[in-house]
Amino acid sequence: MPVPVPLVLVLVLAALAAGFLGRKFLVERRNRAAGLQARQIIAEAEKAAEARKREAVLEAKEEILKLRHEFEKEHRDRRNELQRLERRLVQKEETLDRKIEALERKEEILSKKEAQVEAARAELEELCRKQRMELERLSGLSTEEARQLLLSQVEQEIQHEVALMIKESEARAREEAERRARDIIAQAIQRCAADHVAESTVSVIPLPNDEMKGRIIGREGRNIRAFETLTGVDLIIDDTPEAVIVSGFDPVRREIARLALERLVADGRIHPARIEETVEKARKEVEQQIREAGEQAAFEVGVHGIHPELLRLIGRLKFRSSYGQNVLKHSIEVAHLAGLMAGELGADVKLAKRAGLLHDVGKAVDHEVEGPHVAIGVELARKYEESPEVLHAIAAHHGDEEPRTLEAALVQAADAISAARPGARRETLEAYIKRLQKLEEIANSFEGVEKAYAIQAGREIRIMVKPDKVDDPGAVRLSREIARKVEKELEYPGQVKVVVIRETRVVDYAR
Repeated sequence: MPVPVPLVLVLVLAALAAGFLGRKFLVERRNRAAGLQARQIIAEAEKAAEARKREAVLEAKEEILKLRHEFEKEHRDRRNELQRLERRLVQKEETLDRKIEALERKEEILSKKEAQVEAARAELEELCRKQRMELERLSGLSTEEARQLLLSQVEQEIQHEVALMIKESEARAREEAERRARDIIAQAIQRCAADHVAESTVSVIPLPNDEMKGRIIGREGRNIRAFETLTGVDLIIDDTPEAVIVSGFDPVRREIARLALERLVADGRIHPARIEETVEKARKEVEQQIREAGEQAAFEVGVHGIHPELLRLIGRLKFRSSYGQNVLKHSIEVAHLAGLMAGELGADVKLAKRAGLLHDVGKAVDHEVEGPHVAIGVELARKYEESPEVLHAIAAHHGDEEPRTLEAALVQAADAISAARPGARRETLEAYIKRLQKLEEIANSFEGVEKAYAIQAGREIRIMVKPDKVDDPGAVRLSREIARKVEKELEYPGQVKVVVIRETRVVDYAR
């Protein structure tokens, strides 16, 4: 039987109501439990907070107590320090008071002594015044006159003593300088092991026979003309047996001609084409020798950085001679001597060697360029960017300029040593005798000269003067005038020492 709808609705509503009432009961029950739990939590939190509060209060009280103790300790320490400082200040005040009292006592004592000293000074001045008056009365001179007389005597004595001291000092300095200079020069010459005599340029060509002269001349002279044109020298063929002479101002051309002619004579084939080929080969060989000689000279001396063209000019000096002395060997010797002396004197050794090697470089082209070899050398060195010190040393090595540096003076001295030592240069007997005669003639030309003697191979001239006509200052002036005239009128290697001797003799007899 079907259930009626109203009954179903009632049942559903009853179920819903029962469910609602049950859920409400549960919710209220949960709320009551939650409220109870919340009150418990709050109570526990309040208890915990109260406990933390009490702990915080206790900690704060402990911290305050600790800080109070520290403050009291620090306050106590500061009070003790202040008390200690106060005691020190009191002690210092007491010490200062005692010192002030001592100073006051000393001032009183000093015042008394000062008064005593002042009284003694016044008494002494009075005694001095009386003594001065008595001295003036006895001597007949015033105080100012006596002072001037005494000062004059003292001044004369001092001047005399100073003059004696200056004279002794000059004599000692001169002796020491001469001894030192002799030692340095002797040591430099000993350490510089150069040849004493250098070979001169050979200009005579030996021939195997006189028939070779005709072959050198050639048909209608074509061979000799071709040879002279290509070499720029004169070939002299005269009656000298088995020899021909090469003549020319250029030593390099003369060397090329000598070398080429020797090879032509050795080969035997002499004609213009062969002459041209041989001369060209000889020229190349001589140029190679020149370069090698210049490089070898720089290497031997220990000088580096010289311009290649200057090295070539130095190498040309191998074929240049002066008074029979080979100029290249002379330049190497001057470089060694200047370097050794510079080392002894503490000067610039490299600069001295460089200037010594280049000092005669002008002689390499003096037959091509007008002017003295010194000026030519300076211009060549300036052209190839040598230093001003080297230029000055080159310009001053013959006295054309006054040496302003120690290196320039050493180069000048080394040049004189190399040229003047025995055997370095040759000269004919006739020229040697003429030079000695000219020296004596120059000395005798001056008034007051009694006799003159040229000694030491013409490197010194001693002059005896008449003592009644030449006094001591006049002797000094005469030596200087004779030296200037010798420099002006004579040509000579090295230097000439002029010694003027004035002797006065007084004779008397005891009867």
